[in-house]
Amino acid sequence: MTSRVLLVSPAMTPALRQARFYDGDSLEDLGAARARSAAGSLPAPTRVVLSASARCRETAHALGLEDGEEAPALRGVDVGRWRGRALDEVTAAEPEALGHWLTDPEWAGHGGESVRAVCARVGAWLDGARDGRTVAVVEPEIVRAAVVGVLGLPPSAFWRLDVVPLTATELSGRAGRWNLRLGGPLAAPEAGTRAPTH
Repeated sequence: MTSRVLLVSPAMTPALRQARFYDGDSLEDLGAARARSAAGSLPAPTRVVLSASARCRETAHALGLEDGEEAPALRGVDVGRWRGRALDEVTAAEPEALGHWLTDPEWAGHGGESVRAVCARVGAWLDGARDGRTVAVVEPEIVRAAVVGVLGLPPSAFWRLDVVPLTATELSGRAGRWNLRLGGPLAAPEAGTRAPTH
């Protein structure tokens, strides 16, 4: 059988709107409402997995995806001391460090995780994907890492991929041989939203 993995990014949160490194905040009311309006739009899954975060759990619940299991390999990137800080603040305080993080996939000087490490753990999870359809409500950086892996892109391409809230990206195939289906939003895009930074 073919494995199908539908990667769904979480709905809008204050951290996403404010270009702030995620610190565990919940969905905005509008984001939750948009996710509820998209309930029933996804194909029936064999299993549901989640990144371990409030926004992914809340998005899955709003979409009507019950009994989702948190997958440790799909947790969000550990940004170390930058957690909860605005991108503008980090840019002003640590411009060289931020520059390294955005250009060097091996760099983890913020005390967290490197881009290469994120790509490696997501790739290993995909290698073990089971047959049937998995719906995975995951952090935007997990979608990026999956696309980098299935297309065989260098990890330096990670930051060139934008993942908009409440969108779906579908992968189909088997370990080592995946196809990517680019999709659209699960609900009409909200006016004035920016692509998230992470």
